[in-house]
Amino acid sequence: MVKGKLLGFGALLLSFGVALGASVPKLTPQEMKRATQIYFDRCAGCHGMLRKGATGPALTPDVTRPLGLKTIENIITNGLPGGMPDWGRQGILSRKDIKLLAKFLMHEPPQPPLMTLSDMKKWWKVYIPPDERPTKPQHKHNWKNFMGVILRDVGKVAIIDGDTKKLVSIVDTGFAVHIFRSSGTGRYFLTIGRDGKATLIDLWLKKPDKVAEVKVCYDARSIDTSKYRGPKGDYMDKLAVVGCYWPPSFVILDGQTLEPIKIVDTSHYTWDTNDYVEEARVASIVASHHDPEWIITDKEAGKVMVVNYEDPTNLRMHLVDAERFLHDGGWDLSKRYFLVAANMRNKIIVIDSVKKKFVAEIETGVKPHPGRGANFVHPRFGPVWCTGHLGSNNVACIGTDPVNHSRYAWKLVANIELPGSGGGTLFIKTHPKSTHIWVDRPLSADPKLQRQLYVIDKDSLRVIKTINVIDELRKKGYRNIDGRIVHPEFDMYGKEVWVSVWGRKDKPTAIVVFDDRTMKIKKVITGDWVRTPTGIFNVYTTTNDIY
Repeated sequence: MVKGKLLGFGALLLSFGVALGASVPKLTPQEMKRATQIYFDRCAGCHGMLRKGATGPALTPDVTRPLGLKTIENIITNGLPGGMPDWGRQGILSRKDIKLLAKFLMHEPPQPPLMTLSDMKKWWKVYIPPDERPTKPQHKHNWKNFMGVILRDVGKVAIIDGDTKKLVSIVDTGFAVHIFRSSGTGRYFLTIGRDGKATLIDLWLKKPDKVAEVKVCYDARSIDTSKYRGPKGDYMDKLAVVGCYWPPSFVILDGQTLEPIKIVDTSHYTWDTNDYVEEARVASIVASHHDPEWIITDKEAGKVMVVNYEDPTNLRMHLVDAERFLHDGGWDLSKRYFLVAANMRNKIIVIDSVKKKFVAEIETGVKPHPGRGANFVHPRFGPVWCTGHLGSNNVACIGTDPVNHSRYAWKLVANIELPGSGGGTLFIKTHPKSTHIWVDRPLSADPKLQRQLYVIDKDSLRVIKTINVIDELRKKGYRNIDGRIVHPEFDMYGKEVWVSVWGRKDKPTAIVVFDDRTMKIKKVITGDWVRTPTGIFNVYTTTNDIY
């Protein structure tokens, strides 16, 4: 179905009934401003600020005008298979906003602004300077088992004690936080929002809160810190880096204050055809454990940038040709090899972080979306790494040990079929002390599948349990809670799996804790503050790249 571009997209659109030769509707300046903001908030991540497409197809006027308003409105309302959300059916966009957005898509995309270092520093704030921060934790919580929960559409994150399940703190961050990352020591949680705002949260404060923040771009997805400590120096917690969607760039920051230090433009020529791409964005970043380096993906150009941060003012960067439309990924079990999804090419790309070379590409299914993936040791195949898919109902597992299990290295060793048709998986997780892999499916086109979790046995590589989380909640008396189930995350001990019930902004939902061994609900965390929970990140597992 997918090869470079969505080849089946036109056929899907035609099923809605295409109105050829539609005229371009007029928009007032106020309507254009409002529509631009809606597009930025909801659409730019997949379709690009310039609407030239990436994870989603191009939405330039040559594509949208022949469709007509009604067709476009229908797609925005009901979504499409393969990951296009049903914004109207979910109640996220009103009918009025959907009509406005449909009109906007028939116009030429406005040129978005750039951002300079001086622009960034206008947003930069340090609330507690480093020398005024505590030298030890000011509370008695087990902070290494804190769970950071993104409250996506209310612009906040929650810090929950993983031992007691009690809310510790709610921190104002910014619109649509995408991920948490832990600093090298684990003391700090860093967040990055889709509005380009980064926050530094000190987990040692009596009530964990942000100690610094900065806005470094208008649209972002990734953040990480310097984690190297070894013969080449100690860079633990000294630097941070943000990957931007717009302007296409990465920005190096001071790790203790988030002061912007350097901007690097990522607009580039594609690795294969050498066509220039202005909107070549940074989708994922991991911090090397072998060298003072970050591995940074240049999404649309299909290049992996190995960035040495020993001297940010004289930056050294090694480029590795990979594949176009690089999205998210993570380390293998040895933390030497970086596996990243080239999701619009249906492939996983492997990069050797020590030799700084391309290793392999493996075709796995339609639109692989691993999050960071799932690592474990199989009795036959040795170390393996697995990914789910947005466009197909399979979990693909790849051998990752070229030394002791060379027969299986960089090959598909298992292709596990999930119940039902279509994809929709966003995240897959496991833990070294667990015998299970947990998989979600929030972007399935089927509302029933959106509410399910799948548990895979590591040895047999089969789905051993399907859990309809909403049905289980209703059995326990939680009849008013509904939403998609997203982002399984283990606690530090590997005994519990936490998931979010991702619902509407105007209605509280829940965070559900499962016992990994029995696969039964252990705790339901509710409250008026539990609104649009999405990503959940454990401090210990995030710090140590355990997934």
